[in-house]
Amino acid sequence: MRRRLPTANELVYDNYNFFVIGYCSTERPSDCIVSLAAGANGVGLSFYHGATLPDPQKVLLGSGRQNRFVRLESAATLARPEVDALITAAVSQGKTPLPATAKGTLIIRSISKKQRPRSR
Repeated sequence: MRRRLPTANELVYDNYNFFVIGYCSTERPSDCIVSLAAGANGVGLSFYHGATLPDPQKVLLGSGRQNRFVRLESAATLARPEVDALITAAVSQGKTPLPATAKGTLIIRSISKKQRPRSR
């Protein structure tokens, strides 16, 4: 992902159930365009605004109002044309564009405290 998005900030943090490496246009997790999320059940490529992405191949999983993801069986999943198209679409719809030439920064956030249960 670093090679695919060289100007993005690489934001590393613990998000309660997942270890996350987000690729963001700013230093805020909510500005992440795409994230690698590793949990007990595997690794996924998470799209923060995935619910609004065009997905003609129906590869996105999840049913939340905002986030969608693709399970990563291996690094080869990232090279699939339909996944590459999703990444391109996510970059183009980001509210803050990625810099054209700057090199992204690695930002490590503190581990989050246990969060309150999510409402259902």
